[in-house]
Amino acid sequence: MTRRLISSGSTFERDIGYSRAVVDGEWVFVSGTTGFDYTAMTIADDVVAQCEQCLKNIDHALREAGASMADVVRVTYVLPQASDFQPCWPVLKRWFGEVRPAAMMISAGLADPRMKIEIEVTARKRA
Repeated sequence: MTRRLISSGSTFERDIGYSRAVVDGEWVFVSGTTGFDYTAMTIADDVVAQCEQCLKNIDHALREAGASMADVVRVTYVLPQASDFQPCWPVLKRWFGEVRPAAMMISAGLADPRMKIEIEVTARKRA
């Protein structure tokens, strides 16, 4: 079984020493992903906009790994402000409404005070 590392080009990956995603056989593990636009290294002020960008970043990593959002089986949301979660629900439903992965939301501090949400997923590629 081959292990393959996926990078977004984010400076965080280089500076901290991790991969955006790891492909291990049929499994794809996507690291906690924030709302940064990694090409410009910018981040919106709005939690809903950050949520959308998180999911775009995750979608990109999954596609590079040979998977898709439809393959997501587990998702974890981390938000410093629990009250920011509900405004994100319409975005989350648009991306995951048909997939309905197992999910968990945690309220905890994030590495950068500009970050309002971080999302981690696990996917299993379909045969």
